[in-house]
Amino acid sequence: MDEITRRLFLTASAGAAASLGVAHAEETGKAPPAPPSVPLGKTGLTTSRLAMGTGVHGGNRQSDQTRMGFDKLVALFRHAYDRGVRFFDLADLYGTHVYFREALRKVPREKVTILTKLWWRYDGSSEPVAESYRKKVAASTLERFCHELSTDYLDVVLLHCMTTAKWDQELAPYMEALTEAKEKKKVRAVGVSCHDLGALEKAARTPWVDVVLARINPKGVLCDGKPEEVIGALRRIKKAGKTIVGMKIFGEGKLVDRKEECIRFAQDLGLLDAMTIGFVAPEQIDEVLALLARYPAAKVETP
Repeated sequence: MDEITRRLFLTASAGAAASLGVAHAEETGKAPPAPPSVPLGKTGLTTSRLAMGTGVHGGNRQSDQTRMGFDKLVALFRHAYDRGVRFFDLADLYGTHVYFREALRKVPREKVTILTKLWWRYDGSSEPVAESYRKKVAASTLERFCHELSTDYLDVVLLHCMTTAKWDQELAPYMEALTEAKEKKKVRAVGVSCHDLGALEKAARTPWVDVVLARINPKGVLCDGKPEEVIGALRRIKKAGKTIVGMKIFGEGKLVDRKEECIRFAQDLGLLDAMTIGFVAPEQIDEVLALLARYPAAKVETP
């Protein structure tokens, strides 16, 4: 049996076993194991390996999650917390801050890690370089985020959706504002979410970056290149000592019928400090937690 065939066989067999395990958990009503608690690289943050994403089909300050309605999304946040999820992936572009603020009424702030993203495109073109006054715009935006979330600090703030390798030049005023917020301990870690292979490569070479949100799945669906290209970039990011949070693990639902394969792939990489997945139902959270328990993560590479 050649290696590729062997891997496919093992994935299919393990996937079937995982499906049986999930079905058994549903039948017995037993809660799945909580996700492991992990350090986010060198940021000093420790949180759950699984983050609850809130930006499926997101844009214009809404997403599939906000379209569920206030009561259902807040209940979903609380279900995730009850299941051991301590990492929540928000964004200004998704409009999810005020929803999570309501969840925080019954969830201790110090127990959760909040990642959010600054959508700088509302401020107009950044070419060739964003105007210097945007540093003040960014600072006031961070204050608004804290107000919307009713918190004194933000754990991780990313510049949202980098699509060019020149982002570090174009967005310098925003980076300066985030640096000052980090120095004042209003933000604990900074970085970028990437939607371009060149942007990923630039993240690896940019000392300012603490955290990279990167698209990765075994089929390269909605990713920034072929899996091997993205993995190469992630390896360079990790070698540079940065934290990697994987996203598009299921290709924004396009690989939902291959969940076991996708989870096992992400867990086996040894490159992801954590991963974020968007959910719209409690049973989806439970299923992924069961799969994470079925396929323990490989040791994360360290530089």
